[in-house]
Amino acid sequence: MIYENIPNNPMMLLSFTNTKLRDEFQNLDDMCYDLEVNKQEIEEKLGMIDYHYDSSLNRFV
Repeated sequence: MIYENIPNNPMMLLSFTNTKLRDEFQNLDDMCYDLEVNKQEIEEKLGMIDYHYDSSLNRFV
């Protein structure tokens, strides 16, 4: 599946990503692979608002 409607706004992206991770995916790599999105771009965009992926929690904190 290619997900084309990933939010561009960092706060909306945070909500979208954490919801997907909570409800559908075991980790960020799986989510990015399945949605065919660039992991580095997500991490950079969320890093701009000081959120970073915590693999033990499987969410951005």
